[in-house]
Amino acid sequence: MQLLDALRAVVGSAGLLTEHEAMAPYLTDWRKLYHGNALAVVRPRSTEEVSRIVALASEADVTIVPQGGNTGLAGGGTPRSGGSNLVLSLEGMNRIREIDAVNHTITVEAGCILQQVQDAAAAADRLFPLRLGAEGSCRIGGNLSTNAGGIAVLRYGNMRDLALGLEVVLPDGRIWNGLRALRKDNTGYDLKHLFIGAEGTLGIITAAVLKLFPRPRERVTAFVAAASLEASLALLGRLRAASNDSLTSFEYIPRIALQLAIGHVPGSFDPFPDPHEAYLLIELTSSRENSGLAVAAEEALSQAMEDGLVLEATIAQNETQAAAIWFLREAIVEAQRPAGASIKHDVAVPVSAVPAFLREASAAVEAAEPGVRVYAFGHLGDGNIHFNLLQPVSMKPEEFTAQTPRLNRVVHDIVARYQGSISAEHGLGQLRREEVRRYKPGIEFELMERIKAALDPKGIMNPGKVL
Repeated sequence: MQLLDALRAVVGSAGLLTEHEAMAPYLTDWRKLYHGNALAVVRPRSTEEVSRIVALASEADVTIVPQGGNTGLAGGGTPRSGGSNLVLSLEGMNRIREIDAVNHTITVEAGCILQQVQDAAAAADRLFPLRLGAEGSCRIGGNLSTNAGGIAVLRYGNMRDLALGLEVVLPDGRIWNGLRALRKDNTGYDLKHLFIGAEGTLGIITAAVLKLFPRPRERVTAFVAAASLEASLALLGRLRAASNDSLTSFEYIPRIALQLAIGHVPGSFDPFPDPHEAYLLIELTSSRENSGLAVAAEEALSQAMEDGLVLEATIAQNETQAAAIWFLREAIVEAQRPAGASIKHDVAVPVSAVPAFLREASAAVEAAEPGVRVYAFGHLGDGNIHFNLLQPVSMKPEEFTAQTPRLNRVVHDIVARYQGSISAEHGLGQLRREEVRRYKPGIEFELMERIKAALDPKGIMNPGKVL
């Protein structure tokens, strides 16, 4: 095929995969929910090569599916079946281009693994604060394309907040060099925000300038049993005030999650002798040693116990204990698999509305599907809850997953009533592309479709995703 020969001339034989066995890992998503096909997987090693690949694909009217670490949960990086697709893997573009410690910035290519960026920042005595469970395999391009969040959004924001500039290959092959390391640039539309969160539908992010921060010198990690969800929010406000807003993470863990982790994930443990319904994993950080942060946290938690907001609390005394507490947060994710089939929801509501949402949504799904087990956990500090549903013990997995559209409607209609989002940090991809039309105003889709038509008139960039 003429296109494949032209692509091989750009990336070499090693950079072009055409055999099904070699392409297979690129053609399905991490959860094995979506499967597609492709003419080839092309693996460029520079922005210039990406530019030439896109120009060739545009000329041939062949669609392009950009792919990073392929760790997404919504099928955004998986090609569709049918039609002609090129999967463009950015794994070979993994260079740290520059670290400017004085400007607190790092310039990286899109194929850099998140942990690689974290380590490079640490080597320069700086912090890149994005923290995800998949940080050892996810890549910066995907993090930007999905506007990734994670466990430190409360303090540092998501990827949209962490990016200062981008380099992007446009759908016609031209390169937009927006790699500006400026905090202030008021010279027109801020174009980088078109591409952050667009899931590769408007162009291919090839590099980025990201913010760095002072490296934490003091860290306080606590595990708390809260009297209620309302008490949790009261504690959130108190800790933010007492710590000079140094609260980094404020994670909610229900009893069912901790119990399943203890039962199924070796190394899990119950921090308290008595069971409780609502637990919080709390982390505060300071860039100063002996900053008084530990004292402030202890005093705030002690006062909260006196006031009945907190039932029990433990504060890690060293890094080993802190790691053990954080292990529980990862274990509750893993513990879902042995419990059977699950229906997952990545939703957000205003922080103040989380308790009411959880009560209403839990009651609604339990009424709609008797025996269902609500497994809701996550980033209480920023309002992002992973409202997952585990199959009833007496139901077969395939019977439960067949109820997905019906139970999605139950959950997402309630999210909408609270002015929330049905995708807080996972993106729309293929998973929520059609469903979101029920919840977003028509004018928003009109504006997005106009942007898509203006930047990608041929519709070759990641078709079937988002729009």
